[in-house]
Amino acid sequence: MENKTIARTLRLLSQLMELHDENPFKIKSIANAYFKVDKLPFALKDKPVDEIDKIEGIGKGLASKIIELLQTGELKELNDIIEQTPEGVIEMLAIKGIGPKKIYIIWRTLGIESIGELYYACNENRLIEAKGFGLKTQEEIKNAIEFKLAANGRFLYAQVEGFASTLFTQLSAWLVKIDNDSLLGFAGQYRRYCEIIDELEIVIGAENLEAVIENILSFEPLSLIQAEDSFIATTEAGFRVKIYVVEKSAFYLEWFKLTGNPDHVEKVLKLAGNGPFLNEIEIYRKAGLAFIEPELREDFDEIELAKANKLPNLIKYEDLKGSLHNHSTWSDGVHTLEQMAVYCKENLNLQYLGICDHSKTAVYAKGLNEQRVFGQHQEIEALNEKLAPFKIFKGIESDILSDGSLDYSDDILKTFDFVVASVHSNLRMDEAKATARLLKAIENPYTTILGHPTGRLLLSRAGYPIDYKKIIDACAENKVVIEINANPLRLDLDWRWHRYALEKGVLLSVNPDAHRTEGFHDMHYGILVARKGGLSADKCLNAFSLEEITNYFNSKKR
Repeated sequence: MENKTIARTLRLLSQLMELHDENPFKIKSIANAYFKVDKLPFALKDKPVDEIDKIEGIGKGLASKIIELLQTGELKELNDIIEQTPEGVIEMLAIKGIGPKKIYIIWRTLGIESIGELYYACNENRLIEAKGFGLKTQEEIKNAIEFKLAANGRFLYAQVEGFASTLFTQLSAWLVKIDNDSLLGFAGQYRRYCEIIDELEIVIGAENLEAVIENILSFEPLSLIQAEDSFIATTEAGFRVKIYVVEKSAFYLEWFKLTGNPDHVEKVLKLAGNGPFLNEIEIYRKAGLAFIEPELREDFDEIELAKANKLPNLIKYEDLKGSLHNHSTWSDGVHTLEQMAVYCKENLNLQYLGICDHSKTAVYAKGLNEQRVFGQHQEIEALNEKLAPFKIFKGIESDILSDGSLDYSDDILKTFDFVVASVHSNLRMDEAKATARLLKAIENPYTTILGHPTGRLLLSRAGYPIDYKKIIDACAENKVVIEINANPLRLDLDWRWHRYALEKGVLLSVNPDAHRTEGFHDMHYGILVARKGGLSADKCLNAFSLEEITNYFNSKKR
């Protein structure tokens, strides 16, 4: 069992104990253990059981729970308390904005035991009568429920990538036995690298169509049923899979049709005719177009660009030369500054690391006060001598305060090589307030990169509304780079606005926002959405070589 699973289990236990009015000191102890376990730099499963209670913050009582989880995969105490709690009440814990204290009142005082009942109660204005609730809180809960309900059956690309890869391998092996000369490919949202996937679509081009159709229901990894035009299955996690089986001669046309946005497909086939086609390249050739990569087939401007032979040369992961916006143990990261740098140098073969620990306002994340900034800079200088020619750039993720100012004086800001300015607090803003706040931060001469511009969390939090054109125009005017936050929960700036930013001459930066060494690999997801947005390597800040980015930072500071 991984540390994150153990941590989540302890957190759920502490939340349910709070709902059942148990000892507050015990609850606090278990809740603290959740944070401790989540940040451990080593796997508990690799630790001898007799050493677990010696870990700081974990005594014998908590150690026994962790050992039980590691040895049995479950926790009896948690199972017992779950049995005493309505399923709908437990589901409420996943709703943003309401914690155990509010759920306690919703359940114990108002007698509401499901999300559906809670949503109905919001519509009936029942919550405003309860202690600690008001009209604003009720509206926030209602909006959060609507957001959660809209996300049902939808998954982040990163959540399904491993499953999709395994399924593809299994299906390929199965087809070898049934129809060795068949063709196989992903289609739909997954092939277009969409950030949210509603269903996984796969196309089989069968040489022996009858054999595949007759046998596919016996494909064991999925419980398939036959639909009108496909075979459909839903996984235990609620993820829908659709498999289309077509004649091999029709494969490329059907693959093309099932891949692109419907408007893109219609427009291209109107130019190309209905085939037959030897491959997708021929479809575009007969349409008089340059080949359009699957991720661009969204009916933006890609057809016009293909007509004029002006499609961008899309960025690849291999183009990245460094990683900017990362955290270490100086703030809320798991690994030390040296560990993060060495991983970039030796495991990822990168030329540089931009460290951007949290600034002083982020007290919850051990943000750096002025004295600690000086201490970190001393460590960076020593490491740069040790790791040369690899370089660590002195960065900071400076909080954008409510009035749009950054949370250090100019005397401190000028000591950094670059500054990522981000909003982390007071997220409930209307468009005018959010836009004005970001504009002031962008106009600060020390702002180098605008971090995760909307603060969104995909399928969880919509993010604050902004006037995208005003923000992008201001970044162009002030030569501020816009981040593509590569964390698969964020992917912010949204790819739909990359084109506009690039047209305005704004550089983008694929930043992992890594809090541990494994987090660097999120740049993979950032690259996928960057490609959707039409980003090329020459317009990506961290695709600059060490010499190029050093010159860029120096010119920006001047």
